[in-house]
Amino acid sequence: MDEKNCTAVTDFILLGFSDAPELRVFLFLLFLSIYGVTVWGNLGMIALIQVSSRLHTPMYFFLSHLSFVDFCYSTTITPKILANILNEDKAISFLECAVQFYLFCTFVVTEVILLAVMAYDRFVAISDPLLYMITMSRNLCVELVSCCYLNGVVCSLIHLCLALQIPSYRSNVINHFFCDLPPLLSLACSDVIVNQLVLYIVATFYEIITITVILMSYLFILITILRMHSADKRRKAFSTCASHLTVIIVFHGTILFIYCRPHSGNSMDTDKVATVFYTVVIPMLNPLIYSLRNKDVKEALRKVMSSKILP
Repeated sequence: MDEKNCTAVTDFILLGFSDAPELRVFLFLLFLSIYGVTVWGNLGMIALIQVSSRLHTPMYFFLSHLSFVDFCYSTTITPKILANILNEDKAISFLECAVQFYLFCTFVVTEVILLAVMAYDRFVAISDPLLYMITMSRNLCVELVSCCYLNGVVCSLIHLCLALQIPSYRSNVINHFFCDLPPLLSLACSDVIVNQLVLYIVATFYEIITITVILMSYLFILITILRMHSADKRRKAFSTCASHLTVIIVFHGTILFIYCRPHSGNSMDTDKVATVFYTVVIPMLNPLIYSLRNKDVKEALRKVMSSKILP
């Protein structure tokens, strides 16, 4: 590699979607609409769970944290996308880039583990409903959620510390809409095989563990559901699980595609489009999926709205 073209950088340029200037207005309105739904949907879900005693169960405790995580990592990324679509200056300082990556990675890893915890919660609820509230005690729920956040913080810190050791870059132009690690590593002048290996190993480890927990939980859930004599109970159980599985398939599918494969010559533009799904679309879909397909949430919302209209 030509060392003459290598230099330390103080800021980066995020190309984002600048290769399609004719779509600038459309993309801005699209991402603004998605972000609006994301903010109102997730904050609304958190508020509804807090005010409705009907939703004070372990399932909705985890769901409130899922909504919080979705809101946080969407807010870490989407406002910068909107600003870059409108502005000609697409610069982001080195510090801002590091903070954005750290927060994004923290919340994504947290969500990966949280979805596995939610699958286990559904297994306990469906397989042993009479002891559900005892088994999934408040203390256990808090410990599980704390473990999710702790893993996110530690994992992100490892990647960030390794990335900060990169001394120089051949360019400060990142072909992405946020400071993700793979496009950043592709610009490094020094050998980043350790960074790429750690990223691959850590991402694959978390995916294998969490997907195994999810698959095992849903296997036992399926067996339990098929043994139910009541068609109404089977329908309700399938409906609840279908919501969770819909989120898992899209979320884990894109992560497996981007992070859990060895470095290859795949187009960065392809990765960029795929990344949109779990960074922008999934945080919007989660509250919609869990509310529109959930009878308890719709009933709680109906009661809250009725109490506001008819005090």
